[in-house]
Amino acid sequence: MRKLFLLKSLLCCCCYVMAQETKKAELDSIFNEINLNEVTIAATKFAEQKKYLSQQALVVNSKKIAFYNQQTSAELLTHTGSVLVQKSQLGGGSPLIRGFEANKVLIVVDGVRMNNAVFRAGHLQNVISMDNTILDKMEVLFGPSSVMYGSDALGGVISFQTKKPRLADSSGNVNLGGNAFARYSSASNEKTIHADLNVGGKKIASLTSFTYSDFGDLTQGGRYFSRFPNWGKRSFYVERINGTDSMIANSKVNKQVQSGYKQYDLLQKILFTTGRIEQVLNFQYSTTSDIDRYDRLTETNGNGRPRSAQWYYGPQRRMLAAWTVDLPTSAVYDKARVTTAFQQVEESRHNRNYRSDNLDHRTEKLDIVSVNADFARRLTKLEFGYGAEFTYNHVASAAFRENISTGVKSALDTRYPDGGSQTHSYAAYLTALYKATGKVVFNAGLRFSHNRLRSQFNDTTFFPFPYKDVGQSSNAVTGNLGIVLLPGAGWKIAALVSTGFRTPNVDDISKVFESGSGTLIVPNPTVKPEKTINYELSISKTIQNKFQAGATVWYTDYYNALSTDFSTFNGSPDIFYNGTLSRVVTVVNKNSAYLMGGSINIAAHFDQHFSFSSIINYTYGRIKESPGNYPLDHVAPVFGKTSVLAKFGKFTSELFALYNGAKTSADYNLRGEDNHQYSADVTNGYTPAWITYNARTVFEMNTYATVQFAIENITDKFYRVFASGISAPGRNMVITLRCKM
Repeated sequence: MRKLFLLKSLLCCCCYVMAQETKKAELDSIFNEINLNEVTIAATKFAEQKKYLSQQALVVNSKKIAFYNQQTSAELLTHTGSVLVQKSQLGGGSPLIRGFEANKVLIVVDGVRMNNAVFRAGHLQNVISMDNTILDKMEVLFGPSSVMYGSDALGGVISFQTKKPRLADSSGNVNLGGNAFARYSSASNEKTIHADLNVGGKKIASLTSFTYSDFGDLTQGGRYFSRFPNWGKRSFYVERINGTDSMIANSKVNKQVQSGYKQYDLLQKILFTTGRIEQVLNFQYSTTSDIDRYDRLTETNGNGRPRSAQWYYGPQRRMLAAWTVDLPTSAVYDKARVTTAFQQVEESRHNRNYRSDNLDHRTEKLDIVSVNADFARRLTKLEFGYGAEFTYNHVASAAFRENISTGVKSALDTRYPDGGSQTHSYAAYLTALYKATGKVVFNAGLRFSHNRLRSQFNDTTFFPFPYKDVGQSSNAVTGNLGIVLLPGAGWKIAALVSTGFRTPNVDDISKVFESGSGTLIVPNPTVKPEKTINYELSISKTIQNKFQAGATVWYTDYYNALSTDFSTFNGSPDIFYNGTLSRVVTVVNKNSAYLMGGSINIAAHFDQHFSFSSIINYTYGRIKESPGNYPLDHVAPVFGKTSVLAKFGKFTSELFALYNGAKTSADYNLRGEDNHQYSADVTNGYTPAWITYNARTVFEMNTYATVQFAIENITDKFYRVFASGISAPGRNMVITLRCKM
């Protein structure tokens, strides 16, 4: 018995030491920013060391994601310091990468593209439907990535990879583990709970995750810009009293009334393995409450009266069911992965003008099927990948008008053709990575894509067109060629030429709606894909894994850019729509543009207690036109992040600053999506520079429990991120309790 007791004690001590070492490794992965052998999956579909790739990439692992401890994936992107995120409402977030946004930035979840046939050119909120609490890794690829991902990857790719179920350990013991946390943040009165559970046997494992968030109305900063003392103040809101809309004075002007919402996220993964073939069933579901379109609810007309009494998005629902199979090695590949996925997406818009009884409802539902087959083969010096992709989108659009006083419902024009729309995409690609020597590596890739679209109009009451359908087909060939030099002593020099494209979707080609008083956008099936050519050069130096500095510069030519322009219908510049003579407008390939910019980053790991990192990003974009070039929209001002990390025993802390330079009037696009009406200068556009100071810390109470505390925007600075219609949080206290089994 004594021997048995000693053996159990020894095992307990070993387990405790292993747990402490695991916890130490987790914190070290947060503490040390320098990792020469960091691996990316998004760039090649299979694991590859970043040092061999010519494309700029950012990798954020699960430990950093938990340390950042952000409310949504939109805020997570912001806290990297490498991506700017625009917001029109609290329940949103539209990433800007290298001057491209919305449908020109591709979002991928577990290898499945989220971009669909109705991703629009304006700001989007889809990124928040990815629950960051269950992520294993987030990767950002900067610049055109169309060889691997096809359409939409002009500015880059944001790849979310969720955690994978864990099987039993080598001795066959069931792998039972889980995590849970509760978080509160003061600026939005946020209350979030999360729990996940892993149960793993020898051949089958299950991972279940659930997250619920309740966000109240967001409080903005109270220290205003002296030049713009009233900018962004919520001076009123609308209530319906005794059947009549009324403007109510807001006594707390820093509280952004009608910005709160709720969100639910569920994930279920099941892994099967035979030892040779591994299969994963992946189910994800995300939904929200109604989300008020905050920027629209703050607009007033020339008489100072509100434009809208109601303007909200209905629940934003995303369902993903995917089946991924990893195949055993064969004569023609070393790695093979096939992913078949089905997605259902539902989004809706609901708006009612001030003092009007008519509430308009427009709903879009999408069914999306995709198949991706990716293969990799490694020879002595050559690694090549190849694969194929198929995607299908079906869009159903419905609408009706509701009289909120009488309850009577009547017909209303749909946002997209009421007979439905379908898109098909077929693609094949080939990539190569050739390690010519230990110091010279070549990257190359080529992709061919074929795309088709067809939309059907059933009811022509609102659409007085002589045709019943709109169709288009197009082809695209894209490629990249890069070289990486590793001359030794920690140096890396990389050069890359790459091309990208974006195929016009249903929102571009088939949308029919009244964009303004007396103006009607009509379909145009003749538009061509948007294209880019990107030139990129990067250089970095690492010294003894203690210090790293790097810089990337790039230039992009942008062709066939889609924009709206005056047009004709049946030879006439005007058309009767809803009984009104309206000017005909359509989407055309009107513009060519160029963008250029760069980023500089440094990191230093001073000793076991302190580390430092900083990154700054710059973008400049212009539309090529006569008599002089005009600012391109979606171009972010200078922005970045500077951070100091400290680690002492069970404490790990970070002091960091997030900052933006000014977006001057000379750089605003007043004709596009820059949202100058929400800037400090509502006529010419101007967003002042800002900086916030922030702190966060994590304390390990024991092996199983951790407490996190953060103070964001310590000085309570008022600011708005460029192009945003809602102000950023003021001073924000965040406390989180995490438990691990």
